[in-house]
Amino acid sequence: MSKERLYLFDTTLRDGAQTNGVDFSVEDKVQVARLLDGLGVDYVEGGYPGANPTDTAFFAEKRTKRATFTAFGMTKRPGVSLSNDPGLKLLLDAKADAICFVAKTWDYHVKVALGTTNEANLESISQSVSAAREAGKEVLLDCEHFFDGYKANPDYALACAKAAYDAGARWVVLCDTNGGTLPEEIGAIVTEVTRVVPGDHLGIHAHDDTEQAVANSLAAVRAGVRQIQGTLNGIGERCGNANLTSLIPTLMLKPVYADAYEIGVSDESLAGLTKLAHRFDELVNRSPNRQAAYVGASAFATKAGIHASAIVKDPKTYEHVDPARVGNRRHVLVSDQAGKANLVSEMERMGIAVGRDDPRLESLLREVKHRESVGYAYEAAGASFELLARRKLGGVPDYFDVEGFHVTVERRHNAIGELVTVSEAVVKLIVGGERLLTVAEGNGPVNALDTALRKDLGVYRDVIADLELIDFKVRILNGGTGAVTRVLIESADGTGDSWFTVGVSENIVDASFEALHDSLIYKLLRSGAKAVA
Repeated sequence: MSKERLYLFDTTLRDGAQTNGVDFSVEDKVQVARLLDGLGVDYVEGGYPGANPTDTAFFAEKRTKRATFTAFGMTKRPGVSLSNDPGLKLLLDAKADAICFVAKTWDYHVKVALGTTNEANLESISQSVSAAREAGKEVLLDCEHFFDGYKANPDYALACAKAAYDAGARWVVLCDTNGGTLPEEIGAIVTEVTRVVPGDHLGIHAHDDTEQAVANSLAAVRAGVRQIQGTLNGIGERCGNANLTSLIPTLMLKPVYADAYEIGVSDESLAGLTKLAHRFDELVNRSPNRQAAYVGASAFATKAGIHASAIVKDPKTYEHVDPARVGNRRHVLVSDQAGKANLVSEMERMGIAVGRDDPRLESLLREVKHRESVGYAYEAAGASFELLARRKLGGVPDYFDVEGFHVTVERRHNAIGELVTVSEAVVKLIVGGERLLTVAEGNGPVNALDTALRKDLGVYRDVIADLELIDFKVRILNGGTGAVTRVLIESADGTGDSWFTVGVSENIVDASFEALHDSLIYKLLRSGAKAVA
């Protein structure tokens, strides 16, 4: 049986730009468009030419090779002719393959927001679609607040959708603009719309205000729509949009959809989805959601020992899809809930050969549980766990010894009278029998320590040249002046890989130094460095 084609329409560069804290430059937009084009989405909507200098510059040339490059904008203003509407002219002149018009389809908004009549709004829809068609553009109409409009006045909402279709719109997109409609409502209303506009000309644009955007999109597909709109990692205004990073693997890996439909994303692109999702987070300077479906670091993580025992024997028991299909991997976490199965599984992944009956496992398990009881968190710090495990098994070279360190923080006026705070760190090391003393200033005590520790490691200086501290998190584990502090550090190097290390102490600087020290040792270990006699 042949499969029906579903089309993916990405609105990251418009809807996503409305996310708090996200501000795309032209170069950012170019990079995101390339990511989307390579992924295999069918449409890349780039924004609203004329609305701001960034979007106008972005549409100065076509930005995709495969995907349909789409501009977004309003239908012509009521009471203004096509030739006298500057916004419409900018859309028609943009270097875009398609135009997605947005139009009011709730009669209440037509009256209150547009200040016009229902008939005039229908005329604007028809004339705008026709003008874009005559200009050689593929045309979409985004029916704003369609589901609320349908509930209030179904005849008028349907009339708006039909006006666009009759004028030649390739897609009539039903938008749940405030994200308040539920899947059963979506399915029922879409079914009614298909009596007026064929399903292969209908799209769904769901917002995530009740965390139903993915479910609503799938409900719309089951009811007949054949285009799905969404964003990378679900970003968007308020609570976000339908998450294409979740929808794509669901459509490709869940038989109820995979057996009936096909999309333009290849298996090879799907296998790069986790990397793409994280790359996008880097571009917009957001921390990846560890619990994101399919691509999150915890998406295939198992913590409890009894589950770990089962997953080692039969991964399908606890994994709804093969993690490798989306470029992710299984994580068997090591924590105070761990059993031997957790340890063995994680050590095997790290390439540490150990028998399941090795008596050293009991000692390691006791050590992990004890350390977790005083504040360590090895499920979040895999590099520190690997070092702990290898040390128990005698597998970490003695690269250098730390004789001591001290940090000073001074608040003073500088030479031009400005009040500044300066941190200075001194670290005493022994490397290959040679005593080294390094001094460095930094933006705070941790930065000063990090700089001093890595400033001169003798023969290892070239190995650690590309080491970078990229994230630093502090958590106070109990209250009071004697609070225990846990520091979690993420480090990276030129390979593009990153790792986490942890330190715990009543002193935040001491905890930070422990995590920094582990990070350095881990970098040397993974680089294959040899200890110097």
